[in-house]
Amino acid sequence: MKAADVMTRCVITVQEDSSVEQAAQLMLHHHISGVPVQQADGMVIGMLTERDLLRRGETGTVRQRPRWLDFILGPGRLAEEYVHTHSRKVVEVMTHKVYSVAPDASLESVVELMEQHQIKRVPVLQDDRLVGIISRANLLQTLATPASPASNRITDEQIRQRLLKELESSDWAPCALLKIQVRDGVVDLCGTITDERQRAALRVAAECICGVRAVHDHLVWLDALTGAVIDIPKDDTAPPTDEPGAQQPAPR
Repeated sequence: MKAADVMTRCVITVQEDSSVEQAAQLMLHHHISGVPVQQADGMVIGMLTERDLLRRGETGTVRQRPRWLDFILGPGRLAEEYVHTHSRKVVEVMTHKVYSVAPDASLESVVELMEQHQIKRVPVLQDDRLVGIISRANLLQTLATPASPASNRITDEQIRQRLLKELESSDWAPCALLKIQVRDGVVDLCGTITDERQRAALRVAAECICGVRAVHDHLVWLDALTGAVIDIPKDDTAPPTDEPGAQQPAPR
């Protein structure tokens, strides 16, 4: 998925000459925790967030330091902080560094940007103009959106092939030791694992494939050093017999 697929297109913004009071009222009214700051020509020049408004003179939350530390920081740094905590103008309180993405950016790159810079929202810019914004709530909405009904019409062979492709791209999956069979949307996992944690990962991989109705675990955990069987799952369903179309272990 791309940024354009999940972004909010109607973006609440403030102008650089807005007051902090106006911006706070806007954020409260729309139940949002941050807004892009624009110039008159629409250019995004900053972000104003709840974090920018935590340390304020009006609320008595300005950071207090020992006098010796103030001396080390110097008058310039202290004057800069005073402007940030006491100014009534958005342009002097906002965060000037804007981390943005293009509409065709992948969601992976959006999440990496959020994690790297510890931010909650990312403006989406096209030709330096604001076309949307992605927040953590947008990503949550994507998770909450039900799958398309069309996904239920996928065939058993398509399910098996998609699962095999996913496992083959995963370094943790013991593909050569597995047999996978799908019947009426039910995935049977047979074969050997060398680490008990692989069992849960294989189940999750199967459950994430569209059209899968259930996953039956017939996997055996085999100690790679001693060759001893450590655990055999208790599954009420009988393991499938070898049939054409089942994935066989690759020769070693």
